Amino acid sequence: MLEALKELVCRQNKALAENGLVLWTSGNVSARDKETNYVVIKPSGVLFSELTPESMVVVDLDGNKIEGKMNASVDTKSHLYVYRHRSDVNGIVHTHSPYATSFAVSGIPLEIYTTTSAAVFGCRVPVSDFVTIGEEEIGKQIVEKIGDGEVILIRNHGVFTIGTNSEKALKNAVVLEETAQAVHYAMCRGNITPLSDETVKRGYEIYHRTYGQGIKK
Repeated sequence: MLEALKELVCRQNKALAENGLVLWTSGNVSARDKETNYVVIKPSGVLFSELTPESMVVVDLDGNKIEGKMNASVDTKSHLYVYRHRSDVNGIVHTHSPYATSFAVSGIPLEIYTTTSAAVFGCRVPVSDFVTIGEEEIGKQIVEKIGDGEVILIRNHGVFTIGTNSEKALKNAVVLEETAQAVHYAMCRGNITPLSDETVKRGYEIYHRTYGQGIKK
């Protein structure tokens, strides 16, 4: 069942480690199949290097296991809450990438300082309230606080990104960490100024109109 999606989600979970966004077993990628509404997600507590398509877990939007021998990620309930409340979201990524998480720990929203973040995000990255993991609370914070964006810092925890598909959510997570690292280094040099709203809006519009090979991002 959903063999192609399981292979994709497995590969994208491994990409988290390859891009330096996760350590050990923390973090996950999930994707929703538009036809069945089933969700494929990483199993809990498994090293990224040991993941296989067969180890992915398939659940319905209520959290019932449809297929898989392992337990689904402890973040599954939060992923599913987002999917149930955001029909436009079909991919979710969670990481503890260090530079972005440092802003989450500090409770500092990440303003738009770089042209790359302007192009990809189009708005500041908000910070959620503090919530515990394992239930729906993080999902509720994502839906309530993410606004028009696709990235959010979870207070004292880490990062969640969303997208129209899991590839977009993964890209958002990679760009977020790249941006947070650059901003961190810049802050060490002194005061920095965010880009103006007009610059951000223009950069976002141009990027989404011209970037790539004609495939809608």
